[in-house]
Amino acid sequence: METQTTTAEAKTSTQPPTPVRLTDKAAAMVKETIERENLTGSGLRVAVVGGGCSGFQYSLDIEKEERPGDLVFEASGVKCFVDPMSSMYLLGVEIDYVEGQFGQSGFAFKNPNAKHTCGCGSSFSA
Repeated sequence: METQTTTAEAKTSTQPPTPVRLTDKAAAMVKETIERENLTGSGLRVAVVGGGCSGFQYSLDIEKEERPGDLVFEASGVKCFVDPMSSMYLLGVEIDYVEGQFGQSGFAFKNPNAKHTCGCGSSFSA
């Protein structure tokens, strides 16, 4: 009987997968930035923009409101906005916040769909 319930619950889930996932550390840094800048209620805009050696690079911004057509979702407690074009390239991307051994820190993107990376456009300083 329990198997039937589980199957029925899985079928009723109509939530599409979110394009990006934030690690706990990345989510904490975004929340801290929103609080420090007095931007309560704002969210994180994640986008793919032209540029970089592979033709695209990632962009992160804090924004107050969604734009028409945006995909709006929550990732690790952070409201996120993704435009329709970017969502195609961001599916499966994990955003992490990393701290290097020489005091460097920033957001890093892990894209399982990337054919190759060269380092440019794959991480951002905070």
